[in-house]
Amino acid sequence: MIVTTNHGAVRELRMNRPPVNALNLELVVALRQAVETAPQSGVRALVLSGAPGRFSAGLDVPLLLGLDRGAIARLWREFYALLKALARSPIPIVAAITGHAPAGGTVLPLFCDWRVGAHGDFKLGLSEVQVGIILPPIILAALRRQVGARQAERLAVTGALISPQEALSVGLVDELAPVEQVVGRALEWCQGLLALPAEGMAVTRWNARSDLAGLFDNFEAELEAVTEDWWRPQTQLALRAMVERLGKKSS
Repeated sequence: MIVTTNHGAVRELRMNRPPVNALNLELVVALRQAVETAPQSGVRALVLSGAPGRFSAGLDVPLLLGLDRGAIARLWREFYALLKALARSPIPIVAAITGHAPAGGTVLPLFCDWRVGAHGDFKLGLSEVQVGIILPPIILAALRRQVGARQAERLAVTGALISPQEALSVGLVDELAPVEQVVGRALEWCQGLLALPAEGMAVTRWNARSDLAGLFDNFEAELEAVTEDWWRPQTQLALRAMVERLGKKSS
């Protein structure tokens, strides 16, 4: 589910779950393990990418609706563990957002160091409330850290899906590149950072990201609330309605 490519000291982790890189348990676990183990093998930076035109569609809701309570609880626990691994990674991570990135596809980049988006007719944003999910506080805090309080409120409360250009203007992504150059630009950013004196950069980076890492100091209560929210009748109705709409579009 992940294609790994080493570019010198930088490792690219390309999500490979066609057709839209929707996140299921296996992909989430594979990503977490790849992020956690990379520093141990001498990797000094990571690039998280997707397929051209499609970074990730977020959680695989049609699949998840068929899971029982135990499986959903494990999925959310692993998803939070992945976000924690990104936030607390000892090496820099760049999100090469190679296309559409709704919901969970925007969540993952929030916990990375840098975000390169793709020019084009793509959509990004935290659309959770549009499908009946309460945006978890840790994700809202990461969004607020990225774009500021006012824009975070607007994007989170409306669940807006926005263009790459608007995402750049509000700070949801840090730069844009043609879709075929997104990964290359992400690699360049990593290489530029690694060219700096190592200790000074690493310690300063760690200090600068301490607030993001600190979001995971105590998240058990939130994890339990998010898992229970999944089973609210209103949430299930909204999710099933969304899946039905998607089914009509694809038929």
